[in-house]
Amino acid sequence: MQNQVNHLAETTQMAGATSGVTAGPELFPWWLVLIQGIVTLILGLFFLYRPYGTLFVLVTFLGAYWFVSGLIGLVSLFGDRTNLGLKLLYAILGIIAGIAILAYPFYSTFMVPFIFIIMIGVWGLVMGFLSLFGAFKGGGWGAAIIGILLILFGLLVLANPYVSVAAVPFFMGIIGVFAGICAIIGSLFLRSGTPAKA
Repeated sequence: MQNQVNHLAETTQMAGATSGVTAGPELFPWWLVLIQGIVTLILGLFFLYRPYGTLFVLVTFLGAYWFVSGLIGLVSLFGDRTNLGLKLLYAILGIIAGIAILAYPFYSTFMVPFIFIIMIGVWGLVMGFLSLFGAFKGGGWGAAIIGILLILFGLLVLANPYVSVAAVPFFMGIIGVFAGICAIIGSLFLRSGTPAKA
């Protein structure tokens, strides 16, 4: 009986190998990763070529997305009332944020990155102090150095928020170009590893 079970398992593995089915299915097909990489690369190049115009368009799309997702969240409450208070809060905040951005797009182009920069600075301070606390609890010199660097980063960002906001589009452009190239190269590796289909 045990031999029959082993033989059946081996036959199943061989059938899977010949049909091109792997045990761990890909999360995304190679062509979707390629499209994502191309779009990210183009967006990064736009940020480097027209930084503030691209940021304006992106923030406007963000406002429209928040507004529409808030409306969809409100409508969905008629069918699903689980976590009613939290869903209602998210929907109302999304609608308010979307209306504010769409009503004042030029002002929002500055304010949205400004709030983002403040959050990054505060995050740097919090994570830095947590790393220092962990270092004093036995985390070692590595945790202490990381904590000090994060605190310095947070202080630098919070001390010069306007300069940091001005640098956001260029930073996003560099990240977009780098991530886009990596995604394109990764998609080619995925394609070469994908079995051909009849």
